[in-house]
Amino acid sequence: MPRSCYPPYDFVCAYQDNCPHLDGISTTWVLGQYRRGQETYNEHLRIIDAFDEQLQTSLNRIRTLESELAELRAKYQALHQKQFKPNRKKNADLPAQKADDTSDELAGKKKRGAPVGHPGWFRPKPTVIDRSVHVAAPQRCPHCGSKDLTPAAEPIEHIKEDIVLVPRPVVTRYVHDQAFCPRCRRPVVEAAADEILNAPIGPVAKATAMYLRYDVGIPYRKVVEIFRVLFGLTCVPASLVGFDRKAAQRSENIYADLREKVRASLVVHADETSWRSDGVGHYVWFAGNENLAFFHIDRHRSAKVARGIFGEDFAGTLVRDRYAAYNGIGAHWQACLAHIITAVKEINRVHELLPQTEKDNQVDSFTGRIRDLFVRACEVGQKIKSGDISPPEAKRIEKQSLRELKGACKKPLRFKPAETLRTYLIGPEQKNLFTFLRIPGVPPTNNHAEQSLRKIVIFRKVCFGTRSEIGLKTHSIIPSLIQTAKRQGVHPLTFLKTLLTADAATAQAALFNDSS
Repeated sequence: MPRSCYPPYDFVCAYQDNCPHLDGISTTWVLGQYRRGQETYNEHLRIIDAFDEQLQTSLNRIRTLESELAELRAKYQALHQKQFKPNRKKNADLPAQKADDTSDELAGKKKRGAPVGHPGWFRPKPTVIDRSVHVAAPQRCPHCGSKDLTPAAEPIEHIKEDIVLVPRPVVTRYVHDQAFCPRCRRPVVEAAADEILNAPIGPVAKATAMYLRYDVGIPYRKVVEIFRVLFGLTCVPASLVGFDRKAAQRSENIYADLREKVRASLVVHADETSWRSDGVGHYVWFAGNENLAFFHIDRHRSAKVARGIFGEDFAGTLVRDRYAAYNGIGAHWQACLAHIITAVKEINRVHELLPQTEKDNQVDSFTGRIRDLFVRACEVGQKIKSGDISPPEAKRIEKQSLRELKGACKKPLRFKPAETLRTYLIGPEQKNLFTFLRIPGVPPTNNHAEQSLRKIVIFRKVCFGTRSEIGLKTHSIIPSLIQTAKRQGVHPLTFLKTLLTADAATAQAALFNDSS
């Protein structure tokens, strides 16, 4: 008969309060302690699980921070290396020694200079001779001092070009016949050719001062010194400021018309750079092309300013960088491929400085393929401009480039800057990477805007910005007109002189080849 594992229903243990097997301890108390211990154990397990979860979260956070710290250190090191390049002096004897691999590498480099067979450049010989000077043969040799010289039958010719300084201004006295106007109730006079009424300094000097200031980039005080030393004309820097303001006031309508011409253009480049006005940060906006140049200095760098420049219905193609303020402007736009190539180089530079544990092995392959793709795209853009590639062939190249781009951006990357670029290249803006292959006249880069702003950037270092709203207006209008005149094939001095002496219609006709 099997033994039951459970006691009878009415069973009572005789040792319930004093069990000899438990050293006289109550079995009820032992059972209670056991149950309470099980609850404590379970609570400890829950606490341990919570600590484990918190520890894992902290470890993941530490891992993320370490990765970001390594990335920031690499960016800082790359920036430092970019700003402070090592002073590498070439050793002239090193290539000839060829004692190690470095010497062989340097010895194999191509010598800098013109290619073999390239014709030399010589200064063109003047066609007009203003004067001739006859110089007698020497009586003593200038090299050895010998007096035993024999006259030669054939003379030699030396042509020199120099400048003639006239160290005084030309003073002109105008004698005006007056006429009385019954409507104005005062006598009136008429300005002569090349005359600015009631102005003690003439238009040529004023135009030259503005040209030296805004195109050559010479400060006001040095312009005053040039006038004093070279031309004998004395003035003060405040007078030059007045010249600029008067010219800006006279050309407000031309400046507004220039903006309308930019809005009506088929292809426009756009970019912006920083500016300071009375210690406050501003921005210089540029919009233009090979024929026009429009500058606008504004306090803000927002989409509202961009719409104010291009208008709400700009229907052309905008060549720009990836700045979001230009979104929605233009029927089409071309992303600057040179900016992407530069970003790829920067990603490579930073990634190389990361610790080995933080590097992503796929980054080098990704950046190499992207760089090669866009470098070839820029070369294709040059061939399209020269007419070596037809539009049907350009469309075929676009499809092939898109396939290659998708193949390069297929796999995600752990390195955040590279992943950000990859996400952009496969995003909705991908269609704007190869606009130049679909629309004639569109370049693949925004180099035109960069070069247009270069003179403003240099000028910013000269003048350190402006101090007033009138200064902002002046420094927006005059550079726009000077750069536009140069792109229209008009010398800035000629246009500025016409601006100061003629009416607005005549000045506009002098600025544009076709002012319609």
